Amino acid sequence: MTKETMDKVNKFRDDRNWRQYHNEKDLAISISLEASELLELFQWKKSDEVVSKKPTELKEELADVLIYSYMMADNLGLDIDEIMDEKLKKDSAKYPVDQSYGKNLKYNELKDTDK
Repeated sequence: MTKETMDKVNKFRDDRNWRQYHNEKDLAISISLEASELLELFQWKKSDEVVSKKPTELKEELADVLIYSYMMADNLGLDIDEIMDEKLKKDSAKYPVDQSYGKNLKYNELKDTDK
């Protein structure tokens, strides 16, 4: 995310005096609620049905999840690129390509498949 985008998000929030409500606990709750709204779009439907028939709703709910996530990172002084790089490095160690390629197993199940 660019600084320009974060500035737009913060301006939107600050223009409405909402920063006072956006503490870490409430942002975490909001991320979960918006993720649930995103998930609800898929309830009882096939994935391709939702993707083809509800692209606007998908974009809006995903944007809500991202906006709240970025606000939380901003509140905590975290660099999004840095924390994502750190997480990808950690996950790369947990999911080596030679053990996980084409498998949907959790990291603690991968070693059992080598036998």
